[in-house]
Amino acid sequence: MDDHAPPPVLSRPDGTPVRVLVVDDEPDLTEVLSGALRYERWEVRSACDGASAVSAARAFRPDAVVLDWMLPDMDGLRVLRELRAAQPGVCVLFLTARDAVEDRIAGITAGGDDYVTKPFSLEEVLARLRGLLRRAGMAREPGGSRLVVGELVMDEDAREVSRAGVAVELSRTEFELLRFLMRNPRRVLSKDQILDRVWSYDFGGRAHIVELYISYLRKKIDAGRTPLIHTVRGVGYVLKPDTS
Repeated sequence: MDDHAPPPVLSRPDGTPVRVLVVDDEPDLTEVLSGALRYERWEVRSACDGASAVSAARAFRPDAVVLDWMLPDMDGLRVLRELRAAQPGVCVLFLTARDAVEDRIAGITAGGDDYVTKPFSLEEVLARLRGLLRRAGMAREPGGSRLVVGELVMDEDAREVSRAGVAVELSRTEFELLRFLMRNPRRVLSKDQILDRVWSYDFGGRAHIVELYISYLRKKIDAGRTPLIHTVRGVGYVLKPDTS
């Protein structure tokens, strides 16, 4: 086996590259981290302070943020709160020189997903990010036919779906609709996007067909359980794992 071969590509469920925002005020560290993430074939943006991080996140819509605790204009906790307000599902990995237990607790309590203390190895950062993205249902290994969002599992090749180990029988259209939702976890999809992708032709604005099939899915997926399919009023629908 070639030791210099590129690593397996972890991608979004829809096959597009994972997006990561690196936020640190040390240029050399940012450059090294960004280079390592690009080697993973991920899309990377960087920011050197809190204000530019929040602005970059709004434009870039990252799947994960590597966030330094101490920034020149605001601390990482404030940046985290602003990131979460704009994009609740984003994975956040804190980088910090602080290793006191109370600091770790403060970061996790505020909504951070994981911690790496400086100095750290690039391999550790990559491993933590991969784990966060997989657990959040926001990325998967190439070639896999399984989509997983929380306790909901779809085998695309076998065309089988289960929730918490219990098989769910779906019609062809229900399956395609659920597949589109599962390939875009935590992302709000408009009725027009769903019509275009699942039905592949113009329904003449009859978005009620989407509402109807969403209701079918809810009866089969969510009945008697914590809902995974959520309505974003005036926008569309989103599938996201139960985090309770």
